[in-house]
Amino acid sequence: MDYKMNIAGLERALPLCKVNDQLYIGAFVIFGDPELTTACAKALLEKAPEYDYLITAEAKSIPLIHEMARLNGNQRYILARKYPKLYMQDILTAKVRSITTDKVQTLYLDGNEAKLMKGKKILIVDDVISTGESLRAIEELVNLAGGNIVGKMCILAEGDAISRPDITYLEKLPLFNSDGTVKA
Repeated sequence: MDYKMNIAGLERALPLCKVNDQLYIGAFVIFGDPELTTACAKALLEKAPEYDYLITAEAKSIPLIHEMARLNGNQRYILARKYPKLYMQDILTAKVRSITTDKVQTLYLDGNEAKLMKGKKILIVDDVISTGESLRAIEELVNLAGGNIVGKMCILAEGDAISRPDITYLEKLPLFNSDGTVKA
């Protein structure tokens, strides 16, 4: 089963994936789709507030944040990692349980990148916001680093995120029943 939708002016079919017996979600993955990545990056930048740095969580939003930074003058951007790397120092951490993962994860922020964010305007970017758990963890990291969150943006808002006034998004992605119909 697929759900067809228009995203940033482009038609895409999202495969429906089972979360549990009563809930399916549309799988939105921009990996390998540079046309969609660029279109979404341009559309989000048109809505973006003034910022100093972009931040996202590893990994599905990396192409998006990279393209946004490239289109906006090859700016530096920041990644919250799923695993600490050898080069990271004075690491900040936040716990997260996303709708698309089966366990609690930790996000890691390099202390040197945290220093860059201190007192700066930070724009959080994600591909899809649903429960808001990944977003909450990134907000926690930005706050620990002393950054000032000026906006939270995503390509698609799903579930409860659709009604959140603090999120800017391009399109609404509905939740689905097991037969592929949109949940009421």
